[in-house]
Amino acid sequence: MKWGLIGASTIAAEHMIGAFRAVECGEVVSVLSSSPDRAASYAAGHRVAHGLSDLDALLGDDQIDAVYISTTNEKHFPQAMAAIAAGKHVLCEKPLAMHVADAAKMVRAAEEAGLVFATNHHLRNAGSHLAIREAVQAGRIGDVLSLRVFHAVYLPPHLQGWRLDNPGAGGGVIPDIVVHDADTVRFHLGEDPVDVVAIATSAGMGQGVEDSVMSVWSMPSGATVMTHESFTHRFAKSGFEIHGTEGSIVARNVMTQQPVGEIILTTEAGTEALSFSTHNLYHRAIGLFCDAVNGQGRPSADGADGVKSLAVAAAVTKAAETGQRTAVDYGGI
Repeated sequence: MKWGLIGASTIAAEHMIGAFRAVECGEVVSVLSSSPDRAASYAAGHRVAHGLSDLDALLGDDQIDAVYISTTNEKHFPQAMAAIAAGKHVLCEKPLAMHVADAAKMVRAAEEAGLVFATNHHLRNAGSHLAIREAVQAGRIGDVLSLRVFHAVYLPPHLQGWRLDNPGAGGGVIPDIVVHDADTVRFHLGEDPVDVVAIATSAGMGQGVEDSVMSVWSMPSGATVMTHESFTHRFAKSGFEIHGTEGSIVARNVMTQQPVGEIILTTEAGTEALSFSTHNLYHRAIGLFCDAVNGQGRPSADGADGVKSLAVAAAVTKAAETGQRTAVDYGGI
């Protein structure tokens, strides 16, 4: 299976190219950048055969089976729609689009074309989160009462730029991190948030965009979710907690791409550390995507998952702007 990279991005360089090459079905043959010079240098630096600056040229290559889209957020929708029209399977970074309606249109178009469309929600592929979900589904904490997510981190300098100063490109901590947490909560609880309240602020890193947000979500089951996302917290550790009628799971440093952290389960029987696999989460995601293309199962996060995480983020944005409790609109997905 041959891939075209739409976006000469940092995440492709640091994680995805290696993941494509680590699985049997992955070969990267082309990379696209709006700058011909960057396309050429990126291709040479990462041993990719073709560096292109024209999307039609990349999509017109019959040998390419699938594309990975990791451009800035405002470009995802037109690029994904073009790829679908060209008959390519799509793996798209999150958020899928600037608007829920556009994301839903992308997903429906791929479904109608018989193509696999997936969202690169990586955390649900982590061994730590797979272990947490297994414990919850096994009933080890009983009925879930509440969940808390601590995803206040420091955005490293090499990832700053448009994320901090370009609302037109989809900058801000809500589209960048809240979508992660929305997907991870949905993955663990198996249900979609109903409505949210939120407060967003800028502590000085964000220029025209928010760099910190706190929100509370209500779930159909009656469980309550509290989340905290930020670009500004240099010394905070991430965390994920699920509290139930029969026990609690407290995980630390697990909102990360690396196979690290600890998970502690506490019940009446005492305290227990949960072990988890340390596999590469991107390798797992690409393997499942390839299986889906071959008619075996589904991607770890499909297009509907991407629409729903974007919908939660959009509701958080609106709630923070209006100061009002806001229903989540899933765009009919």
